[in-house]
Amino acid sequence: MRIFKEEQRFNQLWLILLVVLSLLVPIGIIIGVYINDPNSFSILELVLIIISIAITSSFIFLFKLSTRIDETGIHYKFFPFHWKYKIIRWNSIDKAYIRTYDAISEYGGWGLKGSVLWKKSKGKAINVSGDIGIQLELKNNKKILIGTKKEAEAKSVLNTYIKKH
Repeated sequence: MRIFKEEQRFNQLWLILLVVLSLLVPIGIIIGVYINDPNSFSILELVLIIISIAITSSFIFLFKLSTRIDETGIHYKFFPFHWKYKIIRWNSIDKAYIRTYDAISEYGGWGLKGSVLWKKSKGKAINVSGDIGIQLELKNNKKILIGTKKEAEAKSVLNTYIKKH
């Protein structure tokens, strides 16, 4: 029995820099207001505001995509949206393969994508980074793409179970 496991997070350098730079503007404004009028709020309120801004901006780093492929099927969980694994059983999968995709043009970016607001024909995408994914075409005509950074390993395990089913 072969098992594929992968966990991914939003930890790209460009994203970290973007979050840090986006923190500078509101924090700079808050500090500027306080410097111009120290009576506008207390030191405690200033610290709490800055901490609140930092925590809110850092929320994206809690997101985690977990993927597992085993004899039951393909399991995925995109925390904090999914608290338990979603399972796609082998008997509900028509096609499963690894493919290259363009996150922005096909799905509108990274994350949990695929709604009435975007290209519905592409289906749903759950991805964190990169351009390689496990494409699933289900027997009910739905499509799901799960991003992966472990292309070769995912392909190998996927092929093992595709041949059995």
